[in-house]
Amino acid sequence: MRVLVIDDDIRLAALLQQGLRAEGYAVDAVHDGLDGISRAAEGTYDVIILDVMMPRMNGYKVCAHLRTTGDRTPILMLTAKDGDFDQAEGLETGADDYLIKPFSFVVLSARLRALIRRTRPNHQVVQHLGDLEIDTAAKRCRRGGTDVSLTGREFEVLAALAGRPDTAVRKRAILDAVWDGADLRSLNLVEVYISALRRKIDKPFGRRSIETVPGGSYRLRSDGA
Repeated sequence: MRVLVIDDDIRLAALLQQGLRAEGYAVDAVHDGLDGISRAAEGTYDVIILDVMMPRMNGYKVCAHLRTTGDRTPILMLTAKDGDFDQAEGLETGADDYLIKPFSFVVLSARLRALIRRTRPNHQVVQHLGDLEIDTAAKRCRRGGTDVSLTGREFEVLAALAGRPDTAVRKRAILDAVWDGADLRSLNLVEVYISALRRKIDKPFGRRSIETVPGGSYRLRSDGA
């Protein structure tokens, strides 16, 4: 599970990263609203932890922007603003839950798990993109009913793209999803694995489902063409 923390309290963000990583989450953190919007657009996150009072753009506006642009990632607002109207404003702008500072990390962790379960009740284990079938539970891929043998890393790269079909996914986001913590010098790894995927799931079947997008991104077509 991948978590994005958007909070201008650098110390708190670091503590959240440490605690959530210890529970098995992959966690990124940014410290103002505009950077949060940019990172959310670049990454494939399962949940966003969003502070309200931040420089450049507050959490309400960040949440509203994400929802307006079609981002349906679950959002947990984490803030010291504890008034009823504050909580109502957060929920009405599109947040899925609201937790008041100071908070218990045990409660935060439980709320995150519940939020992910609640907002993904019908999460598909098997995804169909045209004649491309991706089974995330079995880590198996089929094209037109034919099994396609992929390595573990190849499957993870494919899953990172399949998580946002028809959407340009930046190399950095793929790198973070598959090689958590790798630095930018490893971006060529993404290119290598994309090439390998094209040789396996596209070329033998006369398909071009993985598209290169100008600016260092890739897109997986939902029609599998």
